[in-house]
Amino acid sequence: MSITKLVTLTQPQSPAAEAYRTLRANLHFAALDAPVRSLVITAPSSQEDKTLSVANLAVVLAQAEKRVIVVDADLRQPGLHALFQLDNTAGLLDALNGAPLEQVVQPTSVAGLSVLSSGKLLATPSDVFSSTRMGKLIGHLTTLADMVLFDTPPALLFSDAALLASQTDGVLLVIAAGKTRREDAQLAKETLERARARLLGAVMLDAPADRTLRRAISRSTDR
Repeated sequence: MSITKLVTLTQPQSPAAEAYRTLRANLHFAALDAPVRSLVITAPSSQEDKTLSVANLAVVLAQAEKRVIVVDADLRQPGLHALFQLDNTAGLLDALNGAPLEQVVQPTSVAGLSVLSSGKLLATPSDVFSSTRMGKLIGHLTTLADMVLFDTPPALLFSDAALLASQTDGVLLVIAAGKTRREDAQLAKETLERARARLLGAVMLDAPADRTLRRAISRSTDR
C-alpha cells in the first residue's frame, strides 16, 4: 500500500475524489450543530477499506487549508504508516506514555497533513482506549490541529472503536456496497450508539457512480 492509492491525490477530478469533497462539506454542516474537531472512522468488519477512507478524507480536509492530524488507532492491524510511507518506530503508545508530540507526529507530503502512527503494538489495546491518558491526548491533539481523525479497528470485532468514539466529537461508519451485510451495519450502528457516540453518518464505498455524491454521508435524520 502506498500514497498512490489515494484517489484524492492521483485522480482529483474523479467522481470518487469529488465524493470525499462532498463528505468534507457535509462534515462542515454537521459542525454547525456542535463542533467536530475529533472524529473516529470505523467499519463493521474487515471487509471495508476504512484506512483508505480515513486517508482520503484527511487529504481533502488538508487541501481546504485545514491543519489535520491522522492517528492510527488501529493497534490490531495498523496501515497508515505504510500508506504515507512513514517510519513506525514510535507512535501512539509513545505519545500516551509522555513522548513530546513534536517527536512522534510526522508530516506527510501533503501540506497541512500529519500522521501519528501506531508505533509498537499491545496485546490488549482496549485498555489504552479506556484510559484517562487517551482523553488527555485527544484534548492535546485538538489544540494542534483543526481536525483529528482516528482510524480504528472494526466496530464488530473489537471494542476499541466504541471506547474511542465515546471520547471524541463524532464517528463515521464506513460501509462497502456489495460487501457489508445490512445486519452488520445495523449492529455496528447500535454498538456505537450504546457507547453514546455521536454517529454522524455512514460513508458508502464502491457505490454506483450516479450515487457516489448523493450518499457521501447519511445524516442521523435519515435513520
